[in-house]
Amino acid sequence: MTSPLTHFDAQGQAHMVDVGGKPATRRVAVATGRISMRPATRALIESGTAKKGDALGIARIAGIMAAKKTSDLIPLCHPLALSRVAVEFGIDDAGVACTATVETTGPTGVEMEALTAVQVALLTLYDMCKAADRAMVIGGVRLLEKHGGKSGRYVADAAQEHP
Repeated sequence: MTSPLTHFDAQGQAHMVDVGGKPATRRVAVATGRISMRPATRALIESGTAKKGDALGIARIAGIMAAKKTSDLIPLCHPLALSRVAVEFGIDDAGVACTATVETTGPTGVEMEALTAVQVALLTLYDMCKAADRAMVIGGVRLLEKHGGKSGRYVADAAQEHP
């Protein structure tokens, strides 16, 4: 019986998936997550007056850098030549939402790069604002959609969100 977990061989040993024979196709992944915080902390971010500076600008750069370094952080990820990384933020009453879009043309997808970009961007916001609010909570990080490759298109359904 073959395991649906592709990073294990027939003996159950972890291995890097061989993507050498797969065709290079355009791959896109979009991930999201959010950080909840006190209204006063959100106001610091919105105004750009957080003690460490422009929190959203720094977090955007951190997310982009993290996407580029994903294979250094996740042991079995392939290093990829990314053609685009975009990190965007939305501020609302509860905090800040982050969305990362990552693209490449290659033999494997960019889901991990998009998820890593979101996580690191949100962790950077925490770091930038922790002096004002140590009770911030990061959550809801998930893949929203992916396109390309053998498995084709995936778009998350709101009902699929796990608690």
